[in-house]
Amino acid sequence: MKGFDMEEKNKDCVNSSKQTSNVNNTIQKERELLIDAKQKGPLSTISAFMKLSGPGWLQSGITLGGGSLSSSLYLGVLVGFSFIWLQPLAMILGIIMLGAIAYVTLSTGERPFRSINSHVNPVLGWGWLLASMIANLVWSLPQFTLGTAAIRQNLLPGLVGGGADSAIQDPIAQILVVGLFLGVCIAVTTFYSIGGSGVKIFEIIIRTIVSIIVLCFFGVVVKLSISGEIEWGRILRGLIPDMGLLFRPTDSFLPYIGEVTEKFQPFWTNLIVSQQRDVMISAAATAVGINMTFLLPYSMLRKGWDKHFRGLAIFDLSTGLFIPFVLATGFVVIASASQFHAKPAPGFLGETDTKGNPVAPAKNLVGPYNSLLEQRLKYEIGPDEFSSLTPKQVKVRTEVLSEADKKMAAMLVKRDAFNLADTLAPLTGGKLAQYIFGLGVVCMALSAATMLMTINGLCFCELLNRRPGGWTQRLGVVMVSVGALGPFFWKKAAFWLAVPTSIFAMVLLPIAYFTFYLMMNQKSLLRDNIPTGVRRIVWNIMMAIAAGIAAFGSIWSLWSKAGWYGIAAALAFIVLAIGVQIARNPSKAEC
Repeated sequence: MKGFDMEEKNKDCVNSSKQTSNVNNTIQKERELLIDAKQKGPLSTISAFMKLSGPGWLQSGITLGGGSLSSSLYLGVLVGFSFIWLQPLAMILGIIMLGAIAYVTLSTGERPFRSINSHVNPVLGWGWLLASMIANLVWSLPQFTLGTAAIRQNLLPGLVGGGADSAIQDPIAQILVVGLFLGVCIAVTTFYSIGGSGVKIFEIIIRTIVSIIVLCFFGVVVKLSISGEIEWGRILRGLIPDMGLLFRPTDSFLPYIGEVTEKFQPFWTNLIVSQQRDVMISAAATAVGINMTFLLPYSMLRKGWDKHFRGLAIFDLSTGLFIPFVLATGFVVIASASQFHAKPAPGFLGETDTKGNPVAPAKNLVGPYNSLLEQRLKYEIGPDEFSSLTPKQVKVRTEVLSEADKKMAAMLVKRDAFNLADTLAPLTGGKLAQYIFGLGVVCMALSAATMLMTINGLCFCELLNRRPGGWTQRLGVVMVSVGALGPFFWKKAAFWLAVPTSIFAMVLLPIAYFTFYLMMNQKSLLRDNIPTGVRRIVWNIMMAIAAGIAAFGSIWSLWSKAGWYGIAAALAFIVLAIGVQIARNPSKAEC
């Protein structure tokens, strides 16, 4: 084992020497390009920035994944256009903190994890690293689940759908698709691991995927606008925050809830409000996750950027991250809201087609629809009596529930990939919509999964204090393959898995935000580069707002999901950080 370690270290040293030489030459050329462009004026500077951008697009690769897609789709389904302001605001706050970590990293040239441990607090440093790795593993589950679901339900249902008419049956079909998706992820991630031209190829792949995603849903919005199905006035009103939706359903649901028998109205009201809160938190959490904060500084260091590239870093985040994210998520919310919000899924309420024939409900929605009715019955008769009923008795009792209850269940049933492809139907028609939507979902899941693997490889190298590359990074990459278990164990709507995982990630986010806040005010770390005067005041105000909102979201998530146990865990982490800070040698750190 020792010999193996020495061999790997030697290889890493050789590779590192070659890469350092290449990086130095490249950075010198890029620095000269920036200096020359600034002398020629703003247009030349912007042109140079566009040519040299990269890390921001990598951030898009992970944020425009299954979490963002699922949150945007369910945000449109549950609250319509009312929360269209949420994701842009969350991204702005995230970019503030990403800008802070970029500023610190490019000013010092140091690896952030080591800087945090030395100059801020090792509890925060290790908390940031381990929380990022946990987020990578947890968030990998919905990426694999969504990617494989899109292949099976949208792209190749006749081959690997697993149904009675599928050429390949389960579990073989499931294994083949998951294996294919995993293999592609590892292959794409390898480009980044090899460095040099591999990084360029990787960035081009991610840019292409992100562009495909944005274009797919842009086409839908254009088509719906032309056909008059989108009310832009309602969308503009949705840009005004309405925090009351944390406690009540949207106005669109109120007439339908009013049709339900009064004593059963609280059941539907509480169900809607609970789902609205979960999706809101999920949407905010998927804008900038804690693992994204780990990727950015290390991707910049890997490219060889220094303090001369700080302006480029902000431009890169604004163009490569903010613009694609806001466009893509906005288009998805608009498309899903116009198609699904407060509209029952067809086939459950006795609808007929133009010829008078009954409309059959989508097969994948029958189970979730019946489950909602069973929950409603359980609310009426109590859990004890409900548990004593046989499945046949439950079916009989749910069939006689009121039409108003059935309508509510049909509106709230969680759509899956096959159903959500209907958001593209106005643009392409039914069959082509399945292929385009499936391609968009696979691209999103693939880009996010590969970025999670990339981040975890970097995290694992830092965990063992090794340079990026070699078997250390490869092992970190392979760890994320645990996400391949998601499709085998998650039996509900594949898209909904991204919601609870995103809520979990929201709990971890304040660790990064408060850490960066402290770093930007650490004289021993930034020295002459520490912001002064008005710049320092502005930075602190912006970071305080971002960190405060992240803390609110985290506490809300902990309280709603774990109660006092969650709050106690958060307090224990804070007490540990304070205790370690007090015990440290004051000469090595400043508070």
